[in-house]
Amino acid sequence: MRRALTIAFGGLALAGGFAAPALSGDPEEGRKIANMCQTCHGKDGYARIPLAPHIGGEPKDYLEAQLMAFKTGAREHEMMSVVTASLSAQQISDVSAWYAAHTATATLPDGVSSEDAPDACVSCHGADGISTLLDAPNLAGEVNIYIDTQLKAFRNGVRKHEIMSEISADLTDKEIRALADWYANVTLEIVAVE
Repeated sequence: MRRALTIAFGGLALAGGFAAPALSGDPEEGRKIANMCQTCHGKDGYARIPLAPHIGGEPKDYLEAQLMAFKTGAREHEMMSVVTASLSAQQISDVSAWYAAHTATATLPDGVSSEDAPDACVSCHGADGISTLLDAPNLAGEVNIYIDTQLKAFRNGVRKHEIMSEISADLTDKEIRALADWYANVTLEIVAVE
């Protein structure tokens, strides 16, 4: 089970394995597009509302894949599906490059050791919640209800991913909350590119 969870959490927020387009993004062009994102995600990528994820400092490949999944309908969300519908693949690449150009750093709470991090998550998301893979999201500082909601969406089939759907099906609400609480208690700092 532990090995399966380790593999599974590598894809915590992947959208059904949708591949990102191989475009070169322009962060300066992305800065302009980010104006439409800032109400929820902030210009610096630090989310302003609890059910929106922090996206500053996320890997470009991950952001691009998620935005393309919303655009194509592989992943659905009442706001994101509408927003991405009007964006071209190049604009998606540009805004992904903008947010990826920011630097995200995380600090564990005082008195907490990285040794105590959820084993299932560390190999992909790091003990501090900073992703170690280009196609996995950062989890540092996310509101626990956001992580909780996403894991339950995988478990209940609302979101689908070949690994996450299978693994989350076995997680109890208590296990999901423990994983969510670990990363919610990490302090996230995002430094925006100038």
